[in-house]
Amino acid sequence: MNRSSWRTPAVVLACGGLILMVALGTRQSFGLFLRPMSMDLGWGREAFSFAIALQNLVWGCAMPFMGAIADRYGAGRVLFAGGIAYGGGLIAMAHATDPLGFNLAAGLLVGLGLACTGFGVVMAVVARAFAPEKRSLAVGVVGACGSFGQFAMLPGAQGLISGYGWFFALLFFGCMAFIMVPLGAALAGRNAAEAETSQSISAALAEAGQHRGFWLLTASFFVCGFQTIFVMTHLPAYLVDRGLSANQGMTALAVIGLFNIFGSYACGAIGARYSKRLLLAWIYAIRAVAIGVFIAAPLTPTGTYVFAAVLGATWLGTVPVTNSLVGQIFGVKYLSTLFSIAFLGHQLGAFIGAWAGGAAFDMTGSYNVVWLISVGLSVVAVALCVPINERALRPA
Repeated sequence: MNRSSWRTPAVVLACGGLILMVALGTRQSFGLFLRPMSMDLGWGREAFSFAIALQNLVWGCAMPFMGAIADRYGAGRVLFAGGIAYGGGLIAMAHATDPLGFNLAAGLLVGLGLACTGFGVVMAVVARAFAPEKRSLAVGVVGACGSFGQFAMLPGAQGLISGYGWFFALLFFGCMAFIMVPLGAALAGRNAAEAETSQSISAALAEAGQHRGFWLLTASFFVCGFQTIFVMTHLPAYLVDRGLSANQGMTALAVIGLFNIFGSYACGAIGARYSKRLLLAWIYAIRAVAIGVFIAAPLTPTGTYVFAAVLGATWLGTVPVTNSLVGQIFGVKYLSTLFSIAFLGHQLGAFIGAWAGGAAFDMTGSYNVVWLISVGLSVVAVALCVPINERALRPA
């Protein structure tokens, strides 16, 4: 299927980057809403945490289906539906009056919106729009755009919450999410950059299911999801509990986003030249050291920002590397589908990380046990990544 003349690789990259900027920037701001919404609505932190956990579970479970639809019919329809669900879910979050309604809005609707507008759909279109030798770098660039959204939108979110309240802030983000609908038109169609094989989707799924490295990669992605969503959801509240200000909590998340702009790009560039499995192992090893030092050292604003910078350099760097590694091994014809299955592992970890943080705090008044689990999981992830076989199953 030929690409329309205006849907050049540069246009696909730019519009895909903007979609991830809005989708991920908004999603990364949810941690700023935990404390004020829980206090104003009289909910414990576990209620808010469970909704965010459910959101990640819905995102992960729905993404393979959205990826298969995008692979079969093109990403345009999926992105259209995702923009509507995302915007509607944010507006419904603002009007929720009980945990059930909040779960349906933040968990179900926003989760479906993220499944349609997140990594699996957007990165696969970008990967297919570029030649194999440029693919890893292009995916790294679009991942960096998602990180820039976190850096750019968090100060705005905190300003809206402080100045106008969380209700208005959610309405504003809900209206902004609808911009993803027209941007999705640039990613319509299959945009295949190379001759596709005659392989069927069932054969591709069977091939991946029999590949040991695919499941090792999926299991390591679980660790990434656990760590990043726990930090995103609970770090601002953790810092306020320990005596820092809400603005310092917001700044810490923004620093993560800032450094991951460079981290995502660098991971994409390094992955294009060197072993992707070893790069992933290094990412998890760095996280283990960073988290261990952070929880052992006295808490200060400077130390928090240094921790955020180191964590940010690895934050979403796993995503372009994992996406490129799946494409390298299995090809790009069904990349949306196969990466989405691997990403389900990430979202299962995200579900547990978001929920466990709130549950642990409500039970013990502390996040310490979850921080320690995060360190141990990093060590497990290193052991999972090292033996992955990176060899392509067919010529590029």
